[in-house]
Amino acid sequence: MLQQTQVTRVVPYYERWLADFPTLDALAAAPLEAVLRTWQGLGYNRRAIALKRLAEQVAAETARACVPELPRDRNALLALPGVGPATAAGVRAFAFGEPDAYLETNVRAVFLHELFADAEGVPDRAIAPLVAEAAACAEASGIDSRAWNYALLDYGAYLKRTVPNPSRRSAHHGRQSAFEGSRRQKRSRLLRAVMDAPGSSAEELATGLALDAGEALGILEDLAAEGFVARDGESWQVG
Repeated sequence: MLQQTQVTRVVPYYERWLADFPTLDALAAAPLEAVLRTWQGLGYNRRAIALKRLAEQVAAETARACVPELPRDRNALLALPGVGPATAAGVRAFAFGEPDAYLETNVRAVFLHELFADAEGVPDRAIAPLVAEAAACAEASGIDSRAWNYALLDYGAYLKRTVPNPSRRSAHHGRQSAFEGSRRQKRSRLLRAVMDAPGSSAEELATGLALDAGEALGILEDLAAEGFVARDGESWQVG
């Protein structure tokens, strides 16, 4: 949930999510529609699908275990749907207390501020080895991995409040495009419309949302290819 979304927005969704899906087994067994409904409003719905697929994969791979749980191994985590290097490192550091180089926006801000103060367009390939080296030094000094990474996150957040945002000097920094009127918004509205009126045709869904029928059909086909919805003749429902 924290991928591309701030903590303050995530917290209420996280609490509702855990109430609806308290375990990996519960999430794996839940209907996709229920998963998507709980996620609605958080944005980037493909994260919800990836998280459900992750739960299904872990539950299947650990079917003999009393309580399925995420693997600790970095490569095993990276093999799961929706998990990239930052998420894998975050799970290892915060869930399991394993030493790992966690590089996300606030951590990036710290290293840009401290070690690249006069540089512009700094790529992550220049920062990542330094984050890893610092994490190794922290481990060698007996500093708990959680404490180390929490400190970096807190310092990065402090920097963003008190100095010009160092992250703007990252080669990967970019402003998010406007949501209002965007294809992202239309995707979200169409997905919600399918959930609210399963069995509707693309034309009916487009009319209800005042969208162009051709564009609506194209978006629905994209959503189907991604596993959100399925088509039965002219009817659409959650996949």
